[in-house]
Amino acid sequence: MTVTFPLTGEPLALDLLNTRPATGDLVSDPAGLEAWLAAQAGRLTPVAAVGPAEVAAVRAVREAARPALEAARRGERPPADALRVLNGALAAAPSHRELLWSAGAGLTADPRREAGPAVRLAAELAEAVAELLTAPRVAEVRACEAEDCVLLFLPAHPRRRWCVASACGNRARVARYYSRHKADPGG
Repeated sequence: MTVTFPLTGEPLALDLLNTRPATGDLVSDPAGLEAWLAAQAGRLTPVAAVGPAEVAAVRAVREAARPALEAARRGERPPADALRVLNGALAAAPSHRELLWSAGAGLTADPRREAGPAVRLAAELAEAVAELLTAPRVAEVRACEAEDCVLLFLPAHPRRRWCVASACGNRARVARYYSRHKADPGG
């Protein structure tokens, strides 16, 4: 079985793209999006209530991010429609920094976005996509080599081949083992 959710811990933009595994859509409804947002705790501004507007906003950013990333990985120009959607999400909820004081942390400058939850969430995710698309390592993003897996990752080690070694990698090793032993019935 392919690990499909939650595959988290990659750059936020890849975690977003990985909500669309080979089968299904992990953020197709409010409950799925709410579960994904819970898995991303601390990486996004909390959303009090997840509804259809938030689902639509997240899916729109995700669907624009995929072709943009595919093009950027190849060093090509992303599709104009994808950039239009991502830029629209960014422009709809501009960010500004707000100085805050807390006795434990001192003075901080936290980003703030003045917008409704769906628009703010889309902007935060579009910003994560923009960071990935413009990162020097964007060409290093890889797709899992497992036969039935479409998840993406940014390898920390150049020899990494699978999204999750204990799942997709283990299945590939077991398949190779059985293939070798099936070919050699006496061994």
